[in-house]
Amino acid sequence: MKAVKHMGSCIWIAALAAAVVAAAGCKGGAPQGGEAAKSAEMTAMQPAEPGQVPAAPQVQKGYAPVNGLKMYYEIHGAGKPLVLVHGAFMTVEAWGETLSELAKTRQVIAVELQGHGRTADIDRPFSFEQFADDVAALMRHLAVPKADVLGYSLGGGVALQMAIRHPELVDKLIIASATFRSDGWYPEVQKTVATITPDVFNGTPTRDGYDKVAPDPSGFAGLVERIKTAMVKAYAWPEASIRAIASPTLIIIGDSDGVRPEHAVEMFRLLGGGVFGDIAGMPKSRLAVLPGTNHFAIMFRGAWLVPMVVEFLDGKGPAVQM
Repeated sequence: MKAVKHMGSCIWIAALAAAVVAAAGCKGGAPQGGEAAKSAEMTAMQPAEPGQVPAAPQVQKGYAPVNGLKMYYEIHGAGKPLVLVHGAFMTVEAWGETLSELAKTRQVIAVELQGHGRTADIDRPFSFEQFADDVAALMRHLAVPKADVLGYSLGGGVALQMAIRHPELVDKLIIASATFRSDGWYPEVQKTVATITPDVFNGTPTRDGYDKVAPDPSGFAGLVERIKTAMVKAYAWPEASIRAIASPTLIIIGDSDGVRPEHAVEMFRLLGGGVFGDIAGMPKSRLAVLPGTNHFAIMFRGAWLVPMVVEFLDGKGPAVQM
């Protein structure tokens, strides 16, 4: 019971973060529901009658044969591709209105990683590197030669590895609440993750959402154990690998995130930030610290995130004159 109370506090927990984010998705995003067994389907866009609100844009849903997986994805909108990589335990629906707003100006490709949502698990360990290879393979399967990539939490680490392992596929990079070393998290993070049990999710939107779409709802306990194993393992990606990332990068954390602000600043400096922009010129990368925001609350900040992300991806900035 003590662990459950601890998870209710402001510190980072992948489990509770996913639960809260899923709740936001249920309120603001598409309703969750079972998927047909066919490999792909299209939701047709119906013309609106006079005086009626136009129908939602068409959405492509499918499964791609990727590195032994049948990887689920959705494609929303049209324009330059933007790949969304979710956090631990999340499904596509957890992105909520952030996805639908971003899809107004670009083609959003939202994925579900191994063992998450509709993508069935296989006998293979979880790792940032493997997940990055899976997303890269999905892009190639969809004939997407290059895309902007936005990853949150677990997905932020995956996005970083995509830029390291598959730089030719990544244009601009957005890393939300993620680290390149395990000590980039506060010590409480890994300690608390180690206490998670499947029962913590009973009655939460996270578990309900998983049960509605997963090919085998009984696999949730295994997913919890796999996430725990992956997240408590120490990792440290070489600074040289981060410094070598050519993609302009937007780093986003909350001021009360599980990610230490010192670590976010360190990553920002490695990516070319930390200069006096008035004299040296603006760096290609950006750092945003959202006030009054903890780890999971970042996904509630759509009113801040969407315009910030769109401005960054469009290459715009404030017009400043001396």
